[in-house]
Amino acid sequence: MKNSMDNPKKIVWLASYPKSGNTWFRAFLTALINPCESDVDINNLYQTTIASSRQLFDEMVGISSADLTSGEIDRMRPMVYRQNALESKEIIYHKIHDAWTLLPSGEPLFPVDVTKVALYFIRNPLDVAVSFAHHLNTNIDKTIEIMNNPGYSFCQHSDRLHNQLRQKLLTWSGHVESWVDRSSIPLMVMRYEDMKEKTVETFSKSVSFIGLNFSFDEIKVALDLASFSRLKMQEEQKGFTEKSANTGSFFRKGIVGDWKNMLTREQVDRIIEAHSKIMNRFGYLNGAG
Repeated sequence: MKNSMDNPKKIVWLASYPKSGNTWFRAFLTALINPCESDVDINNLYQTTIASSRQLFDEMVGISSADLTSGEIDRMRPMVYRQNALESKEIIYHKIHDAWTLLPSGEPLFPVDVTKVALYFIRNPLDVAVSFAHHLNTNIDKTIEIMNNPGYSFCQHSDRLHNQLRQKLLTWSGHVESWVDRSSIPLMVMRYEDMKEKTVETFSKSVSFIGLNFSFDEIKVALDLASFSRLKMQEEQKGFTEKSANTGSFFRKGIVGDWKNMLTREQVDRIIEAHSKIMNRFGYLNGAG
């Protein structure tokens, strides 16, 4: 009988379109797996390396990704994750903003054979537009263009070396559908709104889905240590290494419905027109649309 450590399905993908609750969950996971009496250190989160890490790629492949094209890198990425899973004795958690896509060969960029499960974090795109604009240090109209652009990618400019690999985001709706409908892996959708309004219930379900064994009380303590207000205060006191250099703050407001104070009617209409199908599906539009 094989030891459970021999199971190749070791990777848990923490997937999301940017600014949808991924980092908050990672802070919670840190407090849960490595319990402590003080706040979670946002600059020392539990190992949840972003899947697009250039350092991870270079270490696993043994050559510099700087010498490869984005297409060549993509063809090698499945091998990176398989090798990572082969070498690990524990569950691997990968934060990921890439959409779920296929290579020209038809192979998924993220191999199913080493995947345990995925959590997919989704947030009302009206709120995403506001938060993402701050993250990108750009205006909301430009951010809406990005969210509606099927060809948009992070780190896609070839005139400089990014610290991460290229990440295809697709449109906001395309990103959601790629993971939820086309990934063919065990997946749980976590709505940001449920994380905020039904916090203990939602996080408890995610812990069970991953297959972790923690009590209700342990989950509540971890949530308290990783509360948004504590994360924000800590960033104000000592900064956050994952924050973009051009962004004022990473943990900004974290509230549900801030779009009502920030978006014009025309901006709201543009987002709804482009994403009404998925917004309806996940409860972001009322009966009147």
